[in-house]
Amino acid sequence: MTAAAEASDRAKTGIWGLDDVLAGGLVRDRFYLLEGSPGTGKTTVALQFLREGAALGEKTLYITLSETEVELRETARSHGWTLDASVEVFELIPPESLLDANQQQSLLYSSDLELGETTRQVFDVVDRVKPSRIVLDSLSEIRLLAGSSLRYRRQILALKHYFSRHATTVLMLDDLTSDALDKTVHSVAHGVIRLEELAPDYGAQRRRMRVLKYRGQRFRGGYHDFTIATGGVQVFPRLVSLEHKTGFGRDRLVSGIGELDALLGGGIEKGSSTLILGPAGTGKSLFAIQYVLAAAARAERAAMFVFDEELGLLFERTRRMGFDLEGLRDAGQLMIEQVDAAELSPGEFAHKVRGLVDENAVKTVVVDSLNGYQAAMPEEKSLVLHVHELLQYLNRQGATTFLTVAQHGLVGDMQAPVDVTYLADTVILLRYFEALGRVRRAISVVKKRAGAHEDTIREYRIGGSGLSIGAPLEGFQGVLRGVPTYVGKGGSLSRLESEAGA
Repeated sequence: MTAAAEASDRAKTGIWGLDDVLAGGLVRDRFYLLEGSPGTGKTTVALQFLREGAALGEKTLYITLSETEVELRETARSHGWTLDASVEVFELIPPESLLDANQQQSLLYSSDLELGETTRQVFDVVDRVKPSRIVLDSLSEIRLLAGSSLRYRRQILALKHYFSRHATTVLMLDDLTSDALDKTVHSVAHGVIRLEELAPDYGAQRRRMRVLKYRGQRFRGGYHDFTIATGGVQVFPRLVSLEHKTGFGRDRLVSGIGELDALLGGGIEKGSSTLILGPAGTGKSLFAIQYVLAAAARAERAAMFVFDEELGLLFERTRRMGFDLEGLRDAGQLMIEQVDAAELSPGEFAHKVRGLVDENAVKTVVVDSLNGYQAAMPEEKSLVLHVHELLQYLNRQGATTFLTVAQHGLVGDMQAPVDVTYLADTVILLRYFEALGRVRRAISVVKKRAGAHEDTIREYRIGGSGLSIGAPLEGFQGVLRGVPTYVGKGGSLSRLESEAGA
């Protein structure tokens, strides 16, 4: 059976990202475990799984031991769903005789009676409905009724064999409240999916999922971010750049500023990544915007993801320089988004970038800045890996990427919050330096994989019309340290003096 035919024969979950992680969905007529602490989204995933089956004309059944039917339907309504006759809800409650203290048995434990009665009711409703998809919520109730691990395992095996004879795809939910270390169902289930919730020190909670087991099937391993919003769960599969290869010409792209292009050896190669490093206020965003404007001039689309600056302020200050970013956005040439690092997970951000590039044929991407992106990451190692996959993916799509990083400090030795210089194809370094009683700015290219570049240092200015870059600074030493000294002739000193008086 081909991979496409194999995927079409699977039970889709109704969640595109989860189906992608599972390489097409769940193998039909098998027994699966969906586990996670309360609040991680198990019920929502289960309802989407059943609604997907109902949309395909299948009979579906939700057996609930922990929530009432009213609560379950209220959860569905919160997502804008209506559980009609195609999704039958069976609220399994103990018979009244077991709740009546006057009718309790003295020779048998009440749990023995309740477990047997619970199992009988499950079998009865399955025989009556004959569903092709079943959700059983939750295993914690059965584990408590079983009392011992041996009895619990036997009960789970009995349920598995019973469901297998009825050709049903079963999703068992476990909230891990009774015994989180019990792995009984892990060994019995055909597949195990775990949902997790993380609470950062600041910002919204982060959710992620992982497939722990999928017997005899390939799947996308590792953690995948997901969110719960009105409309259900959305999973963002971990980006694997090697899966997205395309062919394109490595043309050289110019910025529109001759001196900058000369510094870069004629321009930046298409499908490469450029890192712009420098302290706050050196104009990192403005250099990246210059390439957005150049893309618009070539009638290409660009995308900007702004972490640090409010869009209204960005539009206003660039408008004063003669750059109408808002107009480019309204014309559809520029897709620009304000990113809140406290609310957006790294997986969701990568999904947004990929969606814009794929759907809009974006060829220039700006991420401003990685400092804001880092705030969305739990640790630095994860940031480097995320950036690596994202850059490789964009490069393979023929998109030219520009990243900005603000370094700590203003002059002298400065450190970046994370070192990603080895990932970028080109590294542009911006610096402040003091000369003739004024604070000035200098630019240099310290790395370019695709070809030769100038090894000079040029002074640049940010004025009312944008960037202006001068000739190479000659006769000075220590410009990058911030306090240069004049060591030779060549007219540079007089040029700086004339500019200072201008």
